[in-house]
Amino acid sequence: MITNDNSTLIDPQNGNLAFKIFSFNDGNHFDHIQRLNYHSMIIILRGTAQLKADFSEYQVQQNCLLYFSPFQPFMFNEVENINGVCINFHSDFFCIHKHHQEIACNGVLFNNIYQRPYISLNDDELRDFIKIVDQMKKELQNNDVAQREILISYLKIFLVTATRIKIAQYPETKNEIQTGSEHFIIQGFKDAIEKHYKTKHSASDYADLLNIPVNTLAKISKTYFNKTLTDLITERIIIEAKRELYLTSKAVKQIASDLGFNDEYYFSRFFKNNTDISPKQYRDTVGFARSEN
Repeated sequence: MITNDNSTLIDPQNGNLAFKIFSFNDGNHFDHIQRLNYHSMIIILRGTAQLKADFSEYQVQQNCLLYFSPFQPFMFNEVENINGVCINFHSDFFCIHKHHQEIACNGVLFNNIYQRPYISLNDDELRDFIKIVDQMKKELQNNDVAQREILISYLKIFLVTATRIKIAQYPETKNEIQTGSEHFIIQGFKDAIEKHYKTKHSASDYADLLNIPVNTLAKISKTYFNKTLTDLITERIIIEAKRELYLTSKAVKQIASDLGFNDEYYFSRFFKNNTDISPKQYRDTVGFARSEN
């Protein structure tokens, strides 16, 4: 069973958190905006809560698995009898970008602007995750040879299992918009963002591209993604900015230019307004590219 003790692994090189598992019996830990410099995955075992993540709100309850990328804002509101377990891991401990071919969770669990940041679990799936968590906690107490490698193996199993469940729940062939012109509008909008987010930053740009009134497109976006057009465009730009800061040693000025910002300082303000941290601070605390220096 999952106990209430804390299990934490610290990076000996910098003293920062590398991996942590902890249980919670109320919502106090998440009752304020979280902008953490590591990935977080939360299993809700009992209770309900109003989840605020990025620009949207969701009702979550027991048998839910939530997942958040570094510096992705989230918090719980209106918590009722909630308890569960949380897993945190830093990119220095396990880099999902570097291991994308092995686990393929980036863009499915993490950094997906079009789907909600959680999945529902049936009882069997929940038991499987708890077993993995218990193995992780046991290994954290072991402190023996190859501890990190074993923990990463369990973490990979956890991530792959969650990715499979999400893909099964949300395959492309079961798009929430089953028929009608709105399906093509939404797909066209998603394709347009992926193609043009580096050069087109306004909602009207995409309405013009699709030859659709901006108010119509905005209504469809809010209905099916629970986000405004501007929210979706902003999130896509921020995801790419984080990726560049995370994986490369490009100068911030170059990243800004690549993303269609003529002014490096405007880009930095844009990034900080949406992450609460500057591009340099993000790179210094999260960026895998530090190892290139």
